[in-house]
Amino acid sequence: MAGQQFQYDDSGNTFFYFLTSFVGLIVIPATYYLWPRDQNAEQLRLKSLRRVHGRCLWYRLRLLKSQQSIVPTLKKAALLFGWAVFIFLAYKVSKLDREYQEYNPYEVLNLEAGASVAEIKKQYRVLSLKYHPDKGGDEATFMKIVKAYSALTHEEARKNWETYGNPDGPRGEDPPHVLLKKVLLVYGLAFMVILPVVVGTWWYRSIRYSGDQILINTTQLFMHFMYKTPTMNMKRLVMVLTAAFEFDPRSNKEAIIRPTDNIEVPQLIRELGNINVKKKEPPFCYPYSLKARVLVLTHLARMEVSETIEEDQRFVVKKCPALLQEMINVGCQLTMMATSRGGFRAPRLTSIENCMKLTQMAVQGLQEAKSPLLQLPHFEEEHLRYCISKKYKVRTLEDLVSLKDSDRRNMLRFLGEEKYDEVMAVLGSFPSITMETKLQVLDDEDSNNITAGSIVTVTVTLTRKRMSIFLCWCMFCTICYLQQGDATKNKPKVWQNKNKGAKKAAKSKKKKLTKKRPVSQQQGKGDKAKQANGNVAGTVKEEEELSDKGSESDEVEGNKDSPSERDEESDKQSDAEADEVTGDDEEQEWEALQQSIQRRDRALLETKSKITHPVYSLCFPEEKQEWWWLYIADRKEQTLVSMPYHVCTLKDTEEVELKFPAPSKMGNYQYSVILRSDSYMGLDQIKPLKLEVHEAKAILDNHPQWDIPETEEEDEDQEESDGIEESEEDDEDND
Repeated sequence: MAGQQFQYDDSGNTFFYFLTSFVGLIVIPATYYLWPRDQNAEQLRLKSLRRVHGRCLWYRLRLLKSQQSIVPTLKKAALLFGWAVFIFLAYKVSKLDREYQEYNPYEVLNLEAGASVAEIKKQYRVLSLKYHPDKGGDEATFMKIVKAYSALTHEEARKNWETYGNPDGPRGEDPPHVLLKKVLLVYGLAFMVILPVVVGTWWYRSIRYSGDQILINTTQLFMHFMYKTPTMNMKRLVMVLTAAFEFDPRSNKEAIIRPTDNIEVPQLIRELGNINVKKKEPPFCYPYSLKARVLVLTHLARMEVSETIEEDQRFVVKKCPALLQEMINVGCQLTMMATSRGGFRAPRLTSIENCMKLTQMAVQGLQEAKSPLLQLPHFEEEHLRYCISKKYKVRTLEDLVSLKDSDRRNMLRFLGEEKYDEVMAVLGSFPSITMETKLQVLDDEDSNNITAGSIVTVTVTLTRKRMSIFLCWCMFCTICYLQQGDATKNKPKVWQNKNKGAKKAAKSKKKKLTKKRPVSQQQGKGDKAKQANGNVAGTVKEEEELSDKGSESDEVEGNKDSPSERDEESDKQSDAEADEVTGDDEEQEWEALQQSIQRRDRALLETKSKITHPVYSLCFPEEKQEWWWLYIADRKEQTLVSMPYHVCTLKDTEEVELKFPAPSKMGNYQYSVILRSDSYMGLDQIKPLKLEVHEAKAILDNHPQWDIPETEEEDEDQEESDGIEESEEDDEDND
C-alpha cells in the first residue's frame, strides 16, 4: 500500500473508543449470566410446595436463604454500576469529533510543507486582505490564519506546535506518549494478567476433577478399594465413602477441621458405639475421614448434633449422592474390564446394590433396617406397632396405600386430623412406577429369535404416576364394594331361581350356533361327513356358509363342485390368508423398527431437563430430584448383565433400551430387570426376564444377495454375438 499514510491520535480520543468497547464486552455478557432471576417465580414455586414439603429440611433452608441472602442485591448493584460507567463513556464518545485531523498551519495558509518565511509572510498578507473583519471577511477564519502564521514565524509558538501539536501549548490533555502508555497498560492488565489467571485457574481445576465434578484422586481411591474388596458390606462401604478427598481440607477448601472437633467427635463416637475407630488402615484412620464417618452415621441415625458441627454434617451429606454415583460408575468399569479382558476381579452385585441402598439411606436419613414408613412425617418408632399388628400387617408404603380408607384412619388413630391430612398429602406425592419390558434382537430378520452371542435389546417403558391416584381408586373401590353389598341383599336366593338351568342351556345353544370354526377344521369335518353319509352338501359348515350368503345360485354351484376342486380352493384360500398374515407381520415389524430408529435419533438430538419431581426428604439439606437406576442382573450368579442406566429424565413417561450380549451356550436363562430409586426406600421393583437362547445360525457361503448379476454391457455383447452367429447361419443356408 504505497499511498497509504498512518496518523496517530495525539488527542487521545481513540482511547475512549477502546475503553467503551472494553467495558461493554464485560458488562453485557455479565448482565445476561449474572443478573438475578425473577425471585417471584421461585417464591411462587416454593409456595406451591409448602403443603407437601413444608417440613423438609431443604425447604426450610431454602426459605431462610432467600430471606437473608444479600448476594442478589450485591450482584444488581455491581451490574448497575458497570452500566453507569458504560453509559458515561458512550456519552463522552458521542461528544468527540469522530474524524480528528492533526493541526497543520501549512494547510490553513494553503502552503506546501517547508515553505520559506518570505512565502509565508506573502501568503499571510494576501489572506489578511481577504478575510480581515474590517474588509468584510470572516473573523473565525481570520483568527485561524493568525494562529497559523504565528505558529510558523514565532519561535515559541512553533516549539509548542512541534511538541504538543498546538501553538498555544498543552490543552489539558495527555501528550501522545502518555496516552499510548495508558492504552498499553489496559491491554497488558486485561490480556497478560487477568486472562492468564482465569484460564490457569480453570485449567488447574479441570485437571483435578472428573466430568461429574468428582476429584480424580477420589475416583482412584474408590477403584482401589472396590477392586480390593469385591464384596463390600454396608459398614465397609461407609468407610470407603467417607475417605473421599472431598472431605479433606488439603484437597477441598470447603471442608473444615474445627478446634471443637476434638471434643464433639469423640462424644458422638461414644453415643454411636462400634464404628471401627481403632482401624489403622489409611486413609480410614485420618482425622477428616473419621469425622466424616461420624457425621454420616449420626445423620442416618437421626441424632441431634450441636449447631457448630451441624453445618459440617450438611456439607458431608450433600456430597454423598454424587460420590456414591461415582462409586457405581467405578464398579461398572471394573465389571466391563473383567468381562472383556479377564484377569480382573469384578465387584459383586451386592456391592453395587449396597451403593444404591446407601444413596437412599443418605437422602432419607434412615438406617438400612428401618421401616420405609419412617419417611413419612409424624411417624416415629413407637408408632410402627400400630402398623405391623396382626390385623393390618402394613410394612411398606404400598401396603399403606392399598388399605381401605376407614381401616387406614383407624390404624393411624394416633394422628390428629391435620397431621393425618398431611401424611396423606405426602403419601399421595410419592411416585408409583409401572414398568413394561419388551425383549428383541434388533437389526435381525427374526427379532424374536435369540441366538447364542447375539446382541439382545430390552426396551423398558417406565410410566410415573402419583400414589394419590391409587388412594382415590381405593376409596372408589370401597364405595363400589359397599354399594354392591347393598345390592346383593335384595337379590333372590339361589333356590329361588327356578329357570336358571333352562336359561343356561339356551345360552350354551346360542353360543354353539354362533361359534365359528377355522377353515381347515370345517373342511375336515365336512369331508368326514361326506365319507360317512355319501351326501356332498350335508355338512354343518356348508349350511352355515349357505345361510350367510343367502343366495340360491351359490347353493347350486357349491353342490356341483367336486371334493377335489373344493380342496384346492380351500388350500389356495389358506395360503392367501397365510401370505396376508405374514405380510402384515413383516409390515408391523418394519414399522416398529423404523419407530425405534426414529426414537433413538430423537433421543440423541434432544436434550431433556433433569428436573423431574422434588423428593420428599425430612433430613436432606439440599433439594433433590427423583432419579432412578435401571439394569438387568443375574441374581443367582450375583453379576450384572447390563450396566446400570441412570434415568434422570423420568417426569411422566420414559423409554430406555438396555443392551447385553446373549450367553454363548444354548438354554433357558432367568434374569431380572431391576428398577431402584436413588431417593426413596421401599419403592424398588424387580421384574423377571426369561431368556431362551437358541443355536446360532450357520454362516451361508453363497447368499443370494452376494450373487453379482451380469452387467447390461455383457448382455448387449451377448445379444450382438448371438445376432452375428444367426446371420452367419442364414448366409450358409443361402449358399
